[in-house]
Amino acid sequence: MGSMAYEIPVTQARAELAELINRVVYGGERVVVTRHGKPLVALVSAADLQRLEGEQEAVEEQVISSVSRIGSAASAPGERRRFGIAAEHRGEAPES
Repeated sequence: MGSMAYEIPVTQARAELAELINRVVYGGERVVVTRHGKPLVALVSAADLQRLEGEQEAVEEQVISSVSRIGSAASAPGERRRFGIAAEHRGEAPES
């Protein structure tokens, strides 16, 4: 998995697309298509893409969970004054 990607200029990639697809699918390689020496796009297998998307979702869920825990934590008594917060939420207002 942690192998280097094969780099190829976009002009050459156009001519060798079928071969590049085979390298990715059957050879397990990752191909980076470059323009003027700078990465433009990457060819990865569908399995690699699925794994990467799954990792991204897991990271996003972790961030959301962390933010939720922080948001639900009570602030220290002096923090509201320190940051100039004049009011605090104490649940629903009683009906009149």
